[in-house]
Amino acid sequence: MDNLPTFTPSDFVASLNQTFEYAYPQVVVEGEIANFKVSKGKWVYFDLKDDEASVKFFGSVYSLPGPLEDGLVVRVTGSPRLSQLYGFSVNIRAIQAVGEGSLKRAADLLRAKLDREGLFDPARKRAIAYPAHRIGLATSGESAAYKDFVKVLGARWQDAKITHVDVGVQGEQAVADVVRAIDALNQLSDLDVIVMIRGGGSADDLAVFSTEQVTRAVAASRTPTMVAIGHERDVSLAELAADVRGSTPSNAAELLAPESTVVVQSLIDLRRLADVRLAGVLQNESDWTANQRSYALEQLRNVYARAERQLDAWRQQVDILNPEAALRRGYAVVRQAGKTIRSVGQVQPGDLLSVQLSDGSVETKVQ
Repeated sequence: MDNLPTFTPSDFVASLNQTFEYAYPQVVVEGEIANFKVSKGKWVYFDLKDDEASVKFFGSVYSLPGPLEDGLVVRVTGSPRLSQLYGFSVNIRAIQAVGEGSLKRAADLLRAKLDREGLFDPARKRAIAYPAHRIGLATSGESAAYKDFVKVLGARWQDAKITHVDVGVQGEQAVADVVRAIDALNQLSDLDVIVMIRGGGSADDLAVFSTEQVTRAVAASRTPTMVAIGHERDVSLAELAADVRGSTPSNAAELLAPESTVVVQSLIDLRRLADVRLAGVLQNESDWTANQRSYALEQLRNVYARAERQLDAWRQQVDILNPEAALRRGYAVVRQAGKTIRSVGQVQPGDLLSVQLSDGSVETKVQ
């Protein structure tokens, strides 16, 4: 017993922590949450337990994947530590819900929280350019989802340009990878859309896209987003926060661009329709012009006829007032020295007079 080392409490804590750092720098513990609490909105405390033991955990709320509660089964990555004041605990590095029931419950809790904040509100969703010409794509470059997306998009719309960021799509590191990819793609000012895709899998496999970090990153993206995770029946929280959801990676490509052959045929049909409508417009204009010409000619004929009738009336009046007409009826105009004689009192016996008749004039002397 005399050979056993003797420590002060502080030395013992320091020595034991050195042993932990060497032998167990990080551990992964899986169990059911108990005594969960958050202190001052910053620190989180809980126990992980099974039927025979319980281990204390401590960390920052920023390490949480979303809201947690007692009874959830989680897998925690952390570092064992002995505190001088609070005893033994595991400092939390990362937390992941495990098991279909716990994953669903954790997702439901997070969904309710984010829904209250308005992240899933349809009113905040933006339209995506169609067809999309510049596409930012965050997914694993080795995945079938990537190959399907590129194949379908290339067959439909050859002008689309993809900027691909290769990321992990499952596991603890995948959360940080996806968030960094979204941030990096948002630095490109000319993108029409940021797309995140992943093929199908178990609830554990798809859990990355229902974490609070990824969901918030999708909702906060300055560039419009499209998310297509798993199969059609799988709906992640990131898909609910995205501007557009694709049911599958292939469907995401279909939503971004039409088939080029369909577009060409549509253009041909539009051209034909335009030709038909233009021909109709030209025919209507021609008919209108012909009708206007006929109307103008008719109006001119009416004006001319009215003018002729007026002229005839004026001719009749002129004929009536013309002195020669009276001469032709047997009347005569008597003048003396060029002055017209209108009364017998204007002449004396012996005066010479000029008498104008219809066909000439004669000279006469008053007796």
